[in-house]
Amino acid sequence: MNKNSNAKREGLFTIIIRIVLGIVFIFSSSSKGIDPIGTAYRIEDYLDAYGWYGLHDYAFSLGIFLITIEFLIGFALLFKLQARLASLGVMLIMIIFSVITYYDAQYNMVPNCGCFGDAIKMTNWETFYKNIVLIIMAIIVFAGKGRLVSTKPAWFQNVVLILFGSLFIWFIFHNYYHLPLIDFREWKAGNDMKSQNLDKVKTYVIYQNKETGELKEYVTPDYPWSDSVWMSEWEFVDQRIDESEVIRKHHLILEDSLGNDYTRDLIENPGNQLLLISYDVDFAHVKGMATAAKLFEEAQDNGINFALVCASDPSTIHKYQEVFKMEYPIYFADDIELKAMIRANPGLVYLRNGIVMDKWHYNDFPETLEKAGI
Repeated sequence: MNKNSNAKREGLFTIIIRIVLGIVFIFSSSSKGIDPIGTAYRIEDYLDAYGWYGLHDYAFSLGIFLITIEFLIGFALLFKLQARLASLGVMLIMIIFSVITYYDAQYNMVPNCGCFGDAIKMTNWETFYKNIVLIIMAIIVFAGKGRLVSTKPAWFQNVVLILFGSLFIWFIFHNYYHLPLIDFREWKAGNDMKSQNLDKVKTYVIYQNKETGELKEYVTPDYPWSDSVWMSEWEFVDQRIDESEVIRKHHLILEDSLGNDYTRDLIENPGNQLLLISYDVDFAHVKGMATAAKLFEEAQDNGINFALVCASDPSTIHKYQEVFKMEYPIYFADDIELKAMIRANPGLVYLRNGIVMDKWHYNDFPETLEKAGI
């Protein structure tokens, strides 16, 4: 009887605060759980910022642990399960997060905290102010912890938390062994990756008068380069490129072994284009590379362009060329861009006229082009 009377004394305002706080924690943990590899990358950024390089190998495990705790606290608050313990946990976490995000905002230690994964991007100061609001809410909930009494027995509450915590961990690993359930990144299926207004790039050249030191700026080629008298009196000192009107959909640059740029040829190929992505061939999944070799043979027979894009050096490529039957063209790009492009090593991206038609994790590579819908 005492438990029921205590439960009834939880005020409407506190109930609303508790529910909102629970939803925020569930959303935050889920948005990071959708992309556990991206979460590990963000944790590595924090480890680097604080000089804890020795913990890099544990970044993924640490990420799973932290977001699972975050989910359990949010779930416990929302459904008032072991809510007193959850109220203590939410306040401690918010104190720690607020201190970390203050230093982030003050010193820009990590440009993006990734608090909501890639679902919602915030500046460091926006994140800090958000955490101030949440810590106030956490204090309100913690102050009223004496009223957070559930009518359910403790063993039942524990069983429910363990069950949903286990389901959440399964959810994380499902997104790890396949692609994220929801792709919030720029290379998601359906996005048009063709840059716009590339013809509006302007190159300015700056010349200085040899006698007076006067500087003049011209839009190339609209300067008197053919006037020999003028050229004898002026000398080139600098140039700048204005891309203010260009709309870039990505920052990926694809080059061959000689440094020639093939970005537009591959990304904006009007036909069907398959890109096998491996940020590091040394760690590429063997079965995935074998399946890719078979797909290349079929693609070659059907006149479909197929290429590998990686960040490995040519000597590493040479080491695996026969092992993985890498008979397809090979291009090179920045490993960070490739990691952002697809969360798999290797991964497969299907493009047509600059539009991302589909993407596959190596565990889900289609066995034939027909199954890939090509």
